[in-house]
Amino acid sequence: MATTDRQATALALAHALSAAERGLAVIPLSRTKLPALRSPHRDEPARGGPPCHGACGRPGHGVYDATTDPGRVRALFAAAPWATGYGIACGLPPYHLIGVDLDTKSGTDSAAALRELALCHLFTIPETVVVLTPSGGRHLWLSGPPDTVVPNSAGRLAPGIDIRGAGGYLVGPGSRTEHGVYTVAPGTAQLPPAPCPPALLRLLVPPPRSGHPAPTAPGDQGHGLVHFVLCAHEGQRNTRLFWAACRAYENGLGPALADALTEAARTTGLAEREARATIASAARMTGHQGR
Repeated sequence: MATTDRQATALALAHALSAAERGLAVIPLSRTKLPALRSPHRDEPARGGPPCHGACGRPGHGVYDATTDPGRVRALFAAAPWATGYGIACGLPPYHLIGVDLDTKSGTDSAAALRELALCHLFTIPETVVVLTPSGGRHLWLSGPPDTVVPNSAGRLAPGIDIRGAGGYLVGPGSRTEHGVYTVAPGTAQLPPAPCPPALLRLLVPPPRSGHPAPTAPGDQGHGLVHFVLCAHEGQRNTRLFWAACRAYENGLGPALADALTEAARTTGLAEREARATIASAARMTGHQGR
């Protein structure tokens, strides 16, 4: 029997309250996976200064409404009776949640990309909560240290891998969306979010920007980026090259690795001219053009 919106809302509220009991701050979501409550400032004239993150006392500030208080959770859902899911805020105590989103819509094998990163950087993903998405993807829940801010990113870690960190949220298991229901993978429901491996955490936190990065020898990291390009299959080659070149320039390795990345791309079947153009685009994207 089809689940009605009223049933879906009741189920979402029940799941959200259960998550709040575990210390996870939640907000109601619509079927589109967006916050269910619209901003109370949407019709106000534009003003200077930072945006309101809830100081006005009204709901509708997205992830900044997230709470573990059951009374507040009920009030948020009462204000959004069309909600059919809930979001779990990342970066907040006690877990300082980090979400690793292994996407399937980009045409890349994100799970394989994560395994390659683990091999290159010598870390292992521990047993942890895994949430299965309606599209066939997976969300891995990890716990970060309280003194480290992990930013949100899309495809920065590897093609098809998005990161949900401070200021972001994960769709909670039990949520019903336009494409289906999010569920917990068997055997992981009772696990706490496992600590993020230090080597992975270093990849998630971008290095501080510098106007004049010091030249660095390629080293193991450079070899890992070249290997990442060499492992590309047809349909992934340009995406992998662009990602690797962006990471190289961010870490001060761009000029030193440009020829090696170009040769790796040629080995996979890309034309040299196309490879050079992609690397130049990465330099522009990371603000290193002409350096």
